[in-house]
Amino acid sequence: MGEYDHLRLIDGAGAAMPPYEQIRRGIIDAVATGELLAGDRLPAIRAHATDQGLAVNTVARAYRELEEAGIVTTRRGAGTRISEGIDPADLPTASGLDPAVETYAAEVVATARERGLPLDQLVVAVRDAVAG
Repeated sequence: MGEYDHLRLIDGAGAAMPPYEQIRRGIIDAVATGELLAGDRLPAIRAHATDQGLAVNTVARAYRELEEAGIVTTRRGAGTRISEGIDPADLPTASGLDPAVETYAAEVVATARERGLPLDQLVVAVRDAVAG
């Protein structure tokens, strides 16, 4: 087990996810769970690619998307680090959804259950509302 083992690619069902997304998601999850903290340094892109058996561009894409989202900061000579001021509660969830959307959906489902509404019809109604 190495220093960055928590950044390994997903096995099994997650393997259908593109490798860059697995890396991006793994880093987000590690920040959300406290495995990675503000200021922690990520492995260099080339080293991470070699360790995972991936193309450098695959890891570079994951890091670039994380930087665009403000989750990491890259500085020449200092490497790529987890950004300061990140609130794990603001990070996308494992499903990739905005936490506020997940919370709202949970509230709507709870209200529907309290009122005895059929959840399968709720799903259809939401899809129809989005499409309309």
